[in-house]
Order: sequence, then structure tokens, then C-alpha cells
Amino acid sequence: MSALGAARIRELTITPIAFRDPPLLNADGVHEPLALRCVLQLALEDGTTVGLGESTGGTVRLERLQVAARVVPGMDVFDTTAIAAAIDAALLPTVPSSHERGWTTSAVEVACLDAQGKLTGRPVSDLLGGAVRDSVPFAAYLFYKWAEHPALDGRPAVPDSWGEALDPAGIVEQARLMRERHGFRDFKLKGGVFPPDEEIAAIRALAEAFPGRPLRLDPNTAWTVETSRYVARELDGVLEYLEDPTATIPGMAEVARTAPMPLATNMCVVAWEHLRPGVEAGAIQVLLTDHHYWGGLRRTRELAAVCEAFGLGLSMHSNSHLGISLAAMTHVAAAIPRLDHSCDTHYPWNSADDIIVPGALELRDGCVKVPTGPGLGVELDPDALERAHRVYVDSGMKSRDDTGYMRRFHPEYVRKLPRW
Repeated sequence: MSALGAARIRELTITPIAFRDPPLLNADGVHEPLALRCVLQLALEDGTTVGLGESTGGTVRLERLQVAARVVPGMDVFDTTAIAAAIDAALLPTVPSSHERGWTTSAVEVACLDAQGKLTGRPVSDLLGGAVRDSVPFAAYLFYKWAEHPALDGRPAVPDSWGEALDPAGIVEQARLMRERHGFRDFKLKGGVFPPDEEIAAIRALAEAFPGRPLRLDPNTAWTVETSRYVARELDGVLEYLEDPTATIPGMAEVARTAPMPLATNMCVVAWEHLRPGVEAGAIQVLLTDHHYWGGLRRTRELAAVCEAFGLGLSMHSNSHLGISLAAMTHVAAAIPRLDHSCDTHYPWNSADDIIVPGALELRDGCVKVPTGPGLGVELDPDALERAHRVYVDSGMKSRDDTGYMRRFHPEYVRKLPRW
């Protein structure tokens, strides 16, 4: 078989999966007992090479990935620009948002890069220009949480090993566990759950327990502009940055005018067309990239250069994810020359149900070493994938609904942003 033939895509298989998620609280409600993802396997015509990808899950994502699976067979795996354009064109009639289309093209691009690395014997970070660091720092992602998923409709309660965290003492204990288990040095608290003064108290408790360590607070736009300004004043000198305290570019710009610390976002600037208005308004000082919706690893590398040009700090956003996604995040973060802040990751909450063979990825001293094997450097565990797919099928779950799940236990709960 010729080199060209070997590089052509034979098929793209999409496997929807579900895995355990603790009862993590946020501004929308609470995480359900299961999280959804889609796993991609991009098989080449050589009969042996398979590139891996991972995306958020649910019916909408699955249907769009299935559109991509009909488009890419026969295309050259190295021609990711043409592949992205073909997927984009196939989605455009029904998915007008470039941000939404980016979720699909990104997942396929990661699988292509993994296959390219396996064909060339080089890690993905090399394909992105080379790693400038051997390991990537991550922050502990702290959540207010219940001790367990309560019993519901005949299902028994579902506890987890992290325990309850509903006050400053609980958050500090959770942070201690994160440091003990994974060596984290930086800490981010998901806020927007309790009145702002309670969350200010939790941040101050963290500052006392971990003096000098970088701290972040993210209420997911749960506050008005005035409340955001109040919290920023109260936490002057305590926070490394304040993430998405209020909604929209104009709202963030109002807060930024008086905030004594940088503002960060993964909510008001999430697509290329948002960059210019965000910069012109002075709405943000730190951008949390996410290759899943910025169009892939190469586009994330380009985005980092744009941020450097405009003087924006850089970090990385996370959602509930598994090892293929973490490997992709690690490779692109390793290839970004200026990574100003440690990255977010949900991996400690979900890693017990990973679908990759153990050993390639490990959170130690708050960092993940960049895999040096070909491609992403991770190997799919077929048995674990099948188990996770079976959980998905048996669950009947089609989408994530934090608000609906919260209302199962608190019928009076209303999703209201801003709440304070």
C-alpha cells in the first residue's frame, strides 16, 4: 500500500459513553450521577492505525459527530484543514454557529493528530511545533458538593470518597485531599452556589490554609455587576483572578474597570468573533482556552499567539472528561510557549472510570507529564469502553440537566442568572 493510501481514512466510529460523576454543585444546579461523553476511533486504510478523540456527550453532540463520520472516509488524515472544512460545510445548514460546529471539528482533528503521530512515530506535541515544557501544571478544581447522590425513584443513595463540602471548612478539607492525592499547588473554587459572602469566606479560609498559593473563584455569571465589584473588592490581594463573575462582554467590562485583580472567562469570549469586541471593551485579562470548542489543537495554538499579541493571559478550561481529553489538553498546553496560569481539570472527579489503559497519565505534584509515545500517547481499553457504553445504553440519558436534577430534590429551585 502506498504512503498516500495508508494515510486515508477508512471510517470514523463514534461510541457514546456514560461514567460516574459526584454531586457537584454549581450555578445551574447539581451534577447528575452520570456524565456523558463520546469516544472517537478514526481507522485508516492501512488496517492498523486508529486515532482517538473525545468529545462532550449527549444526543446533539452524537448526531453532529455522526454527520462527520459520513463525511471523512476517503480523506487524507494529514489534510486536517480540508477535513474541518468538509465537516463545517456538512453541518452549516443546520448548525449556523461556528462555536457549535467547532465542537465537532475539534474532536475529529484530535483523532487525526493522534493517527498522524502513530504513523510518524512522533507525539502530538511535536506535530504542534514541539513541547516547550515536559509537564503541564493543573489546578485543583474545588466544588461545593453533597455527601452523596440522594436516593431517588428506588435507586439507593450514591456516596463518593470526597465527602460533603457545603461550608468553608468542607472546602478546605476537599482542597487538602486534592493536595494529598495529586499534589495540587493552585486551587479554583466553583462558586455561584451560596450567597457571595459565604463564598468569600471559603476563599479566605483557603488563603489561610494554603498561604501564598494561587486561588481562583468562578461563579459562572451568578452575580450582577455591582455584586461582582463587591466581591472583587473584598478579595483584593487574595485571588489570582476572578472568573466570569457576571454575564456578557459589556457586563464583564464594567466589572473590569474597577476590579483590583484580572478577570478571566470561558463564557463571554468563546469563539473567534468574540475576541475583538472582548479586547476592545477591556472585558477580560485572562482567556481560558478549550480546544473542544475553539476548533481543535492547532486553532488553540493559534489562539495562544493572538492572546500574546493582545497581552491577554492564558489558561485552560475544563469540563467533566476522561483521559483522551486530558492527553489532548496536555499536548497542546505543552506546545504553547507562554502558559500564564495552571490549567483546569475535572480529571480527579472522573478518572476512576477512564477508558484508557492506566499508566500513561498521572496527576502528580499538580502536574501531568507530557506523554512521549506516538500520537496522544494513550491506548484505548476496549473492555472499559464497552462497559461505559453499556452504562450509557442502560441509563437512557440523552443530555446533561443540572437544573432538572436539582429540582428532583428541591422543586422550588429556579435557575436564575444573575442570582445575587
